[in-house]
Amino acid sequence: MGNHQKTTHAGRTLLVASTGGHLEQLSRLRRRFAPAAGEVEWVTFDDAQARSLLAGETVHVVPYIPPRGYARVAHAMPTAARLLRSGRFDRVVSTGAGIALAFLPVARALGIEAHYVESSARASGPSLTGRLISRVPGVHLYTQYPTWAAGRWKYAGSLFDGYSVVDTAAAHTSEARQVVVTLGTMRTYGFRRAVENLLRVLPEVLAPDASVLWQVGVTDVSGLGIDARVDVPAAELHAAVAEADLVIAHSGIGSCLATLDAGKCPVLLPRRHELGEHVDGHQQMIADELERRGLAVSRAPEDLRAEDLRVAMNRVIEKRDVAQPFRLTV
Repeated sequence: MGNHQKTTHAGRTLLVASTGGHLEQLSRLRRRFAPAAGEVEWVTFDDAQARSLLAGETVHVVPYIPPRGYARVAHAMPTAARLLRSGRFDRVVSTGAGIALAFLPVARALGIEAHYVESSARASGPSLTGRLISRVPGVHLYTQYPTWAAGRWKYAGSLFDGYSVVDTAAAHTSEARQVVVTLGTMRTYGFRRAVENLLRVLPEVLAPDASVLWQVGVTDVSGLGIDARVDVPAAELHAAVAEADLVIAHSGIGSCLATLDAGKCPVLLPRRHELGEHVDGHQQMIADELERRGLAVSRAPEDLRAEDLRVAMNRVIEKRDVAQPFRLTV
């Protein structure tokens, strides 16, 4: 007898993810699950990203679950039980975050196949959600980094594998006419430090007729003199990134992937947990990994210089078609 795993059969899959980078990753991996995923329905929060990204899909909405929002997790569990007791679903797949804690344990309690894919933000080990989910018997666990695949954690590929840097020795762009600044969709944490430092540096690389799209989430930008938007629909934001000469982002996975898809090298300003800008330090992990691969320029906002912006403007990213199937196994 060999130690073989079988690929899960096609059927109806419930895809579960918080909005932001978690939803962005699951929407991309969904194409690689096929044919195993079969027909799908979604569970997420109601915001502009979800409405845009999942237009035309069957979507079940639950109230927003903030980081460490365990009371909200408990509040979402009756919705999970109602959906999963319907008998429509052969499996549940989640990329987190807290919403996974509401659905995957319920799925296992009902005898339904459950899969948890850790975020590509987690370069050195699982998140708190991943650690909690790993205590639920029978949940299949996946990492996007072979370096820490061990035990129940299996490596099945990464979202970053399909990108590489194009040789741009002859590039010499020095001015940006269109700029996108995106601080993500976090509803709990502001990032004014990033905006203040960008206003210090960004004018040095702007063309006289430049336009800047500021998407700042809940960040308080009062008194800074910018025309900022809390939220931008995914389709509009992706279109703006595609046209931009320069993209500057907090180091959220969704923002990173959208920029790389457009062939642009993002300037990443990771949020810091110790400054109250995020729940933990995972954004620094993302930034470090992408800079290591040459796919981003990462700086602390206060260390950012105009030359960093010019380096990113002159670096081209190529997306290769190497997306092997992401096999869900049982």
